[in-house]
Order: sequence, then C-alpha cells, then structure tokens
Amino acid sequence: MATEHYFSQMPASEANLRHFHARLAGETYELTTASGIFSPDRIDVGTQVLLANTPAPPPGGNLLDLGAGWGPITLTLALLSPRATVWAVDVNERALDLVRRNADAVGATNVNAVRPEDVPDDIRFMTIWSNPPIRVGKDELHNMLQLWLPRLEHDADAWMVVAKNLGSDSLHRWLQTTFPDDYSFTKAATNKGFRVLRARKR
Repeated sequence: MATEHYFSQMPASEANLRHFHARLAGETYELTTASGIFSPDRIDVGTQVLLANTPAPPPGGNLLDLGAGWGPITLTLALLSPRATVWAVDVNERALDLVRRNADAVGATNVNAVRPEDVPDDIRFMTIWSNPPIRVGKDELHNMLQLWLPRLEHDADAWMVVAKNLGSDSLHRWLQTTFPDDYSFTKAATNKGFRVLRARKR
C-alpha cells in the first residue's frame, strides 16, 4: 500500500509474522516481527547507538519508550529494570501487539504496550528513551515532544537518538529555544551518523 507507513495506526499489509534473534541487555532472544512496522528485521542502527550510549535506567518507577516499534528499547528497559513499569507507546497497533508478544518471550511482565491516549494523565516518568519517528513530519514530532517531555519527573532525563542528516542539530536548537529554563538539552554522543540528545528536567 503506497500510503502506508510504520506510523500508520492499522497497517493494511499482511502481517507476515516471522521469528528472528536479537541481543538485548546482554542476552540473545528469539523474538517475533512482522511487516508494516519500523525496522522489522533487526535492531536499527539508531536504536543501537541509543542503547550503547545511554546509562542504566532507573531501577523503579515509570519508564517510557516513545515510538516503541517491535520493542527493542522497551524490552531493554524492562530487562534492566524489572521492578519498574515500562510504558511502550506507539500508534501502530501491529507494533503494540509485537511488543506484547516479545515481552512474553523474554519474560518481562512489567511492560504496558499502549496507544498514547491510553497512558493515564497522572503518570510521570523517571526516564524517557526514544528513537522518535522523525518521518511523521516536523510539526507532529514537535507536538509529540511538547506532550511527553513535560511528563518527566524532576531531576529526570530523556534520551533521544536522531540521525544527523534528518535534522538532529535543528531539533536540538528547537528544544533549547522552545522549552522553559528548567530544562537543559545536550548532545550526549555522536556515532554512525546519529546524535544522542539528552533532555534533563530540573
């Protein structure tokens, strides 16, 4: 379907479920993937860069993976912080189904895979990790970040990976000029054409 994207709510293509192996949190797991989602057959390079350049997540509280896909970030958070509650947020229903399947496969019982509107309004996050869906367009991306970054707990961090050629530097400038002074934004790492941006809410 020519107009279908990984951020489509209900992909019209055949799911074509299949299994593959991925290494997460130091272990290799057999996971399930499908067509109609982002990076369906592997951990994409941007996510690899994020996972390699982000410190260990908080051991408890609510943690957020924004734009979960089939779940590499969610599963990593859940495995590293088994006492935390990990919210896997995506608009793609097929991706959310895969996150649930894969959480079962790795034994992660602390995952909530939900659409954005299904996260209770009073939930605040000890950290946010995201490989955000840049291709949704600048306005939609900005709206997404303005919705979720204010839901960080005080003295908590968000970590986002963005390709340099897809506007990581301009996004960094936008963040610095848009959010109030109790936020700080820094470049935490650069690798393989990607930048890891750190947002801190003081």
